[in-house]
This record gives sequence, C-alpha cells and structure tokens, in this order.
Amino acid sequence: MSTFDVVDLIRTKRDGGDLSDDEIRWLIDAYTDGAVGDEQMAAMAMAIFFNGLDARELPTWTQAMIDTGERMDFSTLSRPTADKHSTGGVGDKITLPLAPLVAACGVAVPQLSGRGLGHTGGTLDKLEAVPGWRAALSNEEMMRQLEEVGAVICAAGSGLAPADKKLYALRDVTGTVEAIPLIASSIMSKKIAEGTGALVLDVKTGAGAFMKTFDRSVELARTMVDLGKAAGVNTVALVTNMESPLGRSAGNAVEVAESVEVLAGGGPADVVELSLALAREMLAAAGVDTDPAEALASGKAMDTWKAMIRAQGGDPDAPLPAPREVEVVTAPASGVIQSMDAFAVGIAAWRLGAGRARKEDPVQAAAGVTWAAGVGDPVTAGQPLFALHTDTPERFDRAKEALADAVVIGPDAAATPPVVLERIV
Repeated sequence: MSTFDVVDLIRTKRDGGDLSDDEIRWLIDAYTDGAVGDEQMAAMAMAIFFNGLDARELPTWTQAMIDTGERMDFSTLSRPTADKHSTGGVGDKITLPLAPLVAACGVAVPQLSGRGLGHTGGTLDKLEAVPGWRAALSNEEMMRQLEEVGAVICAAGSGLAPADKKLYALRDVTGTVEAIPLIASSIMSKKIAEGTGALVLDVKTGAGAFMKTFDRSVELARTMVDLGKAAGVNTVALVTNMESPLGRSAGNAVEVAESVEVLAGGGPADVVELSLALAREMLAAAGVDTDPAEALASGKAMDTWKAMIRAQGGDPDAPLPAPREVEVVTAPASGVIQSMDAFAVGIAAWRLGAGRARKEDPVQAAAGVTWAAGVGDPVTAGQPLFALHTDTPERFDRAKEALADAVVIGPDAAATPPVVLERIV
C-alpha cells in the first residue's frame, strides 16, 4: 500500500477537499497500528466534524475500519440472522425482550451489546443483575447458543473493528463525538463486522437521546441505512421518541423486571409497542413472515428468554437484587402529566448508582428509578410518583435535584406521543 503524509491529508480535509480511497485506507491502518498519532487523528476528526465525508468517502472509511479486524460469519447456522442497534435512551430495555421474541419466531439474534456511560444504561449492566449471568462468551459458545437457543446477548470481542475502539475514545475527549459521519461509521463498522444479513436501527430522538432534534436523528438514520446497504446488509431504521423515558423504569434490575413483565404478556404499552415494531422489522428483513405478537402471547418468547439466560449461566427464576434503600417522590400537584423529561430521569438513575461516569466505574445492580404514571396519566397531589432505588442513600438528594423539574403537570388532557416517528429504508 502507498504511504502518505498525514499532515497533507489533514490539510486536504481541513480545506474542504476529498480524500482518495487509498488515502483513507492508509490513514485508518496507520492510526490503528500507531504510525499516526492521536494528536494527528484528533486534527483529522475535527476537520471531518466541520467538513464531513461525502457519499464516496464515508463507505470507504467505514469499510477500512471493518478491515482492521475480524468479520463474523453466521452462514453455517440453520436459520437466518438479524441484529438490532439502538442509539441509546432512558429506560431503553428493548433488547432484553426483543432478542428472545425474534428468536422464538425463527430468526437467530446475535446481539453484541455494551455497557452504559452517562445517563443511558448499558444492556450488559442490566443483564448482570440476573444472578449468575455472564456477558463474556467465546465465538464458539456464541455460535452454539445461536444454534440451540436462537438468541444471545453478550459483550463484543476486541477483534471487531479495533480502529473504532481507538477512534471512539479519541472523539470522546476532543469534542468530535457529534459528527454524523463519525457516529455512523463507528456504529456501522461494528454492526457490519458482526456479519448478520439483516440489521434494524432504532435511532432515538428527543431530550433523553444522543440526537436531540428530529432532523439530525433522521440524517443519522439515513446515513447508517445507506452504509448498511452499501455493505450488502439489508438495513432499515426506525426513528423513535425519547422525549419521555420508555416504560416505567430506568436502571438495571428494575429494567430486567419490566422486560420479564413484557415477556409474560404485560408490561408498559410503549415498551410492548416498540418491541413488536422492531421485531416485525427484523423478521421482515430476514425474510420470515411470522407475527411476533403470537410468540409473545403464547409464552414462546418467555421460554426462549429463560433458555437464553440459562445458557449464559444465569438463573431466570432467581429473585433480582433489591435495593437497600427506597425513597418516594410524590406528585407536587393534581392534574395530568403533560411531559416527563427523559434526560432528567436518566441523570437521576445515574446518580443513584445505575450508571457510570467513567468506563471503569462499578454500577449497582439494584439502583434505578421507577415511576407510577407517564405522559397523559392523571395524578393527585401527594401520590407516589417516583421511587428511587439505591444501596447508598447519600445519593438520594442529588437524584431528587435532577427530578425537581422533570414532570410538568397541568389541568388539560395530554396526548400520548407516538413511539415510532419515522421509518427509513
């Protein structure tokens, strides 16, 4: 491969020019190998932040990141595969009921998930509240579980797109996280490397989402769908509402409990609606014509959940961790809930110990927030509104500060906002 001068490439992109395919591939390889330094890649990331990557550059950039690592192959499985990725939100426990639900309909779901950072919870942190459950699986264990159970939720190995791991950490400390080309290539390099034939993206928008505005969320969704299709992956995106938190819980064990309620045929209406909407998209993308609502109603999805948990060492029938302390926050007035700020609820759960500020921080399995009513529901002054769960009660005051203005109560009826706002193919 040709060798280039990284400073020349930085100047080109800084001045609004285009990088050739060879230049992009060299840059990603050289950065991954350490021949290009963090300070140089930081300058390139900032140039991309301001000047973007065009419709030719971005697929090449993404493929170059994929090519720095391994690509998984599920072609030996006896059933088709589909994957889902969420850009993250508050109370977003959807992966937990979704993976066994889709698997119960005949599509294998290799869900490689992550841990929480900041106000959005991580799927692995939630599942580790289940006694005995383990996140780390070898590729052989994953393949066996996919064949025998149909669903696996586990930690991604270090071999998938190692360039992204370096670049993600760099973006986090250089103010370039919000660049849509870099977000899209980060997500899609890992998802394409996972090797599934179909991918459904859940792109959150609103107060509790990474993307706060609808237009930016649609732009990100469109960019990722185009990248998936360019790589030969059948990709579709749903833009979904994250102004209010999902369901009635945000945290770890509390979200597992709510997911089990959904699998048992109950649970909050918005969680059920989004789980079924994403399941239908995953099944259709994988070419399977089955109604997931039937698998939910019959108990097949619950059976698959229990088998999935057992296969990873967990006990699906064991009691979930309970917090040492619970404090109730009451409704300040009577009326109808007009809005509930998802970001504020996420910050409260984080401050109670459900999340982390740094990657190495521990989390509390029992920490989180539950709420008794959502947008559109009537409340009476003094009735319990939020329950705060933690093992460390000194955290209560700061959590309550976060929730001080989280709920707006008014005299008028309030429409429940739609869960799915846009579908992009």
